[in-house]
Amino acid sequence: MLRASRAHIRLLSAHFHRISSSSLYSRRPFSAQGAMAPRTSIAEFRELVGSSNRILALCGAGLSAASGLPTFRGAGGLWRNHEPTSLATPDAFEADPALVWLFYAWRKHMALKAEPNPGHYALAELAKKKKNFLCLTQNVDGLSPRAGHPESKLRLLHGSILDIKCFDEDCGYIDRHNLADPLCPALAPASEDYPADQTMPLLDPSIPTPEIRVEDLPHCPRCKTGLLRPGIVWFGESLDSTMFMDIENWIARGPIDLMLVVGTAAAVYPAANYTRKAQRRGAAVAVVNPDPDSAQGLASGDFFFQGSAAEILPLLFEGVIGPMGENDENERE
Repeated sequence: MLRASRAHIRLLSAHFHRISSSSLYSRRPFSAQGAMAPRTSIAEFRELVGSSNRILALCGAGLSAASGLPTFRGAGGLWRNHEPTSLATPDAFEADPALVWLFYAWRKHMALKAEPNPGHYALAELAKKKKNFLCLTQNVDGLSPRAGHPESKLRLLHGSILDIKCFDEDCGYIDRHNLADPLCPALAPASEDYPADQTMPLLDPSIPTPEIRVEDLPHCPRCKTGLLRPGIVWFGESLDSTMFMDIENWIARGPIDLMLVVGTAAAVYPAANYTRKAQRRGAAVAVVNPDPDSAQGLASGDFFFQGSAAEILPLLFEGVIGPMGENDENERE
């Protein structure tokens, strides 16, 4: 079994975050092959997924796009004129915890209003059918667990927006799957709903944010002194060391037959890192993404399906999970 020191995990995680944030728009091919176009046959893919034993999946924001959640990618991807990544740091929280909490309280409200889409359900059903299946998700919205994805076959790389924990690491308090919305009265402006033709005041940068005193923000019930914060991995923070090594050990356990890359690009980190490792274990790569550039680096033995994961995944997995319909999704809820 692979082991690593906390310092090593922190170094790897910092590298992971640095590459991830700096290469959102830069393509790094993960394979020397790529001169020939990847396969697009649903029938051929169904045959492969049906015969595959060990399957690794990595999901990005595109998986939840059909559920109506913003990705904050590209032009206009701002929140009150702030780059969302600038609010996703411990330094930002220390400098203005009220602003950061309003941002995440709004995102939590949006996540709780959203519903898992057929892509989430299809992955959850595939996980139930395939014993040696592991899904890594970069999404913090909680939609995969709500779709019934088995916990033992799901790794939340960046944590969950439904978790809250003490900002003081020495305290160690954490409250998982907290559904309170708003979390406290001071954050109520982030949980207001408005008609589609009206702009929520919190989202209008011309309207000042509500004045919130630090003492009115959520505080830790254990240590009584530290502020509570969202239980997600911010830039500059380490991934959970136990989870990190668990993934590495799963990859090292044996050959991998199939690597699924859903809602992110296989040539962009962190997907490229896991894709490389899966390839070394013999995996064919299958990318599901509406962006045609996401096929960069794929070889002729790989697959690319351009379109929404919500529409494509149920079709791709139908040979294993059976046909999915609206009634099936309602029953799973």
